[in-house]
Amino acid sequence: MFQNIIRLILFSLCISSCGLFQAQKINSKKIADKPLFRDPVYDGAADPVIIWNPEEEKHFMFYTNRRAKADTLDGVSWVHGTEIGIAESSNGGASWEYKGTANINYDLVEEPSFWAPDVIEHNGNYHMYLTIVPGVFQDWYHPRSIAHFTSKDLINWEYESTLKLSSERVIDASVFQLPDGSWRMYYNNENDGKSIYYADSQDLYKWIDSGKKVIGDRGEGAKVFTWKGKNWLILDSWDGLSVYSSEDFENWEKQKKNILQTPGTGVDDKVKGGHPDVVVQGERAFVFYFTHPGRIPSNNGIDNYETRRSSIQVAELNYENGEIITNRDNEVKLELSPL
Repeated sequence: MFQNIIRLILFSLCISSCGLFQAQKINSKKIADKPLFRDPVYDGAADPVIIWNPEEEKHFMFYTNRRAKADTLDGVSWVHGTEIGIAESSNGGASWEYKGTANINYDLVEEPSFWAPDVIEHNGNYHMYLTIVPGVFQDWYHPRSIAHFTSKDLINWEYESTLKLSSERVIDASVFQLPDGSWRMYYNNENDGKSIYYADSQDLYKWIDSGKKVIGDRGEGAKVFTWKGKNWLILDSWDGLSVYSSEDFENWEKQKKNILQTPGTGVDDKVKGGHPDVVVQGERAFVFYFTHPGRIPSNNGIDNYETRRSSIQVAELNYENGEIITNRDNEVKLELSPL
């Protein structure tokens, strides 16, 4: 009996010390900047995706670099003619510096617009799935395709192919590996009311389109991840981010409340959040998103630099009663591990 009591006391001390150690680890992390990043060239950073660069021992952020500062451009031509920007972080993602633009080897059209990259690593190779618009246009209704590029250094990208998907107007690839080792890509089919479709691949090169919708709601910038023992999909539905969960990556159940729907109080964060990336770190998960800080109710209908510019932000996700929530006003203590 006495020995059992001693064991129980030691076990309790161990649990307490482990919890204290975890708390100390979190408290020692850097507090993320707010806003997290603004592009110094055009001030139009959007659609972020985060990946670890082992050779430089830094995290890279790829993003669509909209030309917000070029306020002489008519219509929506400022979101065309765009390159893919790169920012880098040497302190685990808490602060970022501008590195430059990705060198994308693509000459099939004279003046392509590059949007919404998704970047993954597999077997020592990097793969980018990139939305391409064949030119610069003042309105929205023009072809878009998703093309595949590969790289060894995350800077120089070689064209592999243009994917044959459900229509001539597809955007926002999101690629992840299924439990059986194959790959799935969710994307937005604009010709079907901006619905979400998917395609599957065994090798990241040859893709078979599903030819069907998998989510009833409209949206873009889907992001799929596994966390807290559940499969999740977060989607920019233009009213914050819709959140879904699934057992089979095909049938998705939407939770009642969106996240990042209610404006925050931080710098450049007083509007709804859009087009996310999610980075899972064990029990913790972080959503990287962008905002248009100038798109407040009093500026409704105004088109100028202030309403065009955008900022990257980060918030920590929380799991409560089977759903994902987040408080974007909380300080984010962040030190992403090398992944």
